[in-house]
Amino acid sequence: MKKKAAKAKAKKKGTAKAAAKKRVSPIPRGFRSVTPGLTVRGAAEAIDFYKRALGARERMRMGAPDGKVGHAELAIGDSVIFLGDEFPEGCKSPQTLGGTTTALHIYVPNVDAAIKRAVDAGAQITMPVADMFWGDRYGRIRDPFGHEWGLATHKEDLTPAQQKKRGEEFMKKMAQQHGG
Repeated sequence: MKKKAAKAKAKKKGTAKAAAKKRVSPIPRGFRSVTPGLTVRGAAEAIDFYKRALGARERMRMGAPDGKVGHAELAIGDSVIFLGDEFPEGCKSPQTLGGTTTALHIYVPNVDAAIKRAVDAGAQITMPVADMFWGDRYGRIRDPFGHEWGLATHKEDLTPAQQKKRGEEFMKKMAQQHGG
């Protein structure tokens, strides 16, 4: 009897372990579906900059054998970004490439204050803050490591028809300003 009870208990324990494994979320706790990864030249300095400029919190950092940052995780608001030093044989920074093809977008409670904080920390404004046709107050900065950031405060909810109409008006105005 003892052997049967022990066997049944072991089987039940194995089933519980299997059920626990099945309950693991495919997206780890604290992450979203998409997690951007930034490559920079001078990751340690970039981490300090993002803390000052964007209020980032460092979640973790792993060093590479040569002293560079191999991988770090920063939390900005409720989102996480990965960050690491460039490794010329693989990922290159915007400084090495001479620019970036992407921009990261952050929603903040007060975009004017957030842009000022970033500029005070060393960012450059690439688009002054303004009220935009899609309902956000929005501006853009370039950080000292070559990455572009769009910062916004959502001001009004618009229907798709309202956004379309405002967008068309905006594009028409832009074309007129640029001789189109």
